[in-house]
Amino acid sequence: MASLIEELITTLDHECEIYKELLPMAREKTQIIVKNDLNALHAITEKEQHLADDINALEKRREEIIRNIGVVVSKDPATINIKAVIQMMDKQPVEKNKLIEIHDTLKRTVQNLVEINNHNKSLIQQSLEMIEFNMNFIQSTRMSPGNHSYNRGASEVDVLQGQAGMFDAKQ
Repeated sequence: MASLIEELITTLDHECEIYKELLPMAREKTQIIVKNDLNALHAITEKEQHLADDINALEKRREEIIRNIGVVVSKDPATINIKAVIQMMDKQPVEKNKLIEIHDTLKRTVQNLVEINNHNKSLIQQSLEMIEFNMNFIQSTRMSPGNHSYNRGASEVDVLQGQAGMFDAKQ
């Protein structure tokens, strides 16, 4: 059981480090979204995806360790989580404290990341709404009858005959 606990601590520690790497990237992403730099956004999203893949692998490893702990203590692995493991470790105070510390750090880091990502999501949503507004505005000006430019014959209205929509379907 001691080796399983050490392996759990190591796995959670690695996972925590990856989440800590994601924090500055998420903050940088906020600035990239504000600047509307699509190339930089694509690059940082690719980096985040690689780290997310690493986290998924560590999560699978953590679940396997929890299953093994469940087998050792004769409990259903579905009922065991980190808090339950912490409660079982009264005779191992050093490992218990390490696990508590890593659990709390991981929880705070993930909460910070969720807050930043929610802010980024809001910024992206606002950007999409602005794009939709602009598209509707452009489309409505193109669809309105007449030429609204001022010239010598401003009193005359030129009706545009057979004007196509915003997108050319023939291409």
